[in-house]
Amino acid sequence: MSIVSVPPGSSRFDYAGLAPKAFAAYMAFGESLAGSSIEAPLCDLVTTRASQINGCAFCVDMHVKEATIHGERALRLHHLAVWHESNLFSKRERAALAWTEVLTRRGDGQGVDAVFEEIQGHLSEQEIADLTFLVMLINGWNIANLAVRNAPGSMDAVLGLDAATLG
Repeated sequence: MSIVSVPPGSSRFDYAGLAPKAFAAYMAFGESLAGSSIEAPLCDLVTTRASQINGCAFCVDMHVKEATIHGERALRLHHLAVWHESNLFSKRERAALAWTEVLTRRGDGQGVDAVFEEIQGHLSEQEIADLTFLVMLINGWNIANLAVRNAPGSMDAVLGLDAATLG
């Protein structure tokens, strides 16, 4: 996942320009997850699902386009919002999506133990750790983009998402 400085006039305020050290550190955090034990197609599903839950239109738009560029099937992207009822996702993907949801929704912390017990049969401890950091990362980006209200698609050319040819 990559986010770059916001073009002038495309959002409420330029958080990257106003807090460059924090922005650079968060970018470095994201870059540190590159090559983690979580494969790119699963990262696409996780970042899209967390963004759906958080209501971040900019990030949903971006991650659907990234997933499309990475070869994800359109039907699976359509089913992502209802993955609990869909038969299009593997047990491993379902485990990762369940972990994503319980960490993203947080609430009162109920359910985390049950989901953790459930996913241990499908993800290694390393994968759970890497997935946890990925969920932390996307939730932070969702918060930032909700705050600044970046318009969906406003950074497609900068991020190379025009290649998705969805819009």
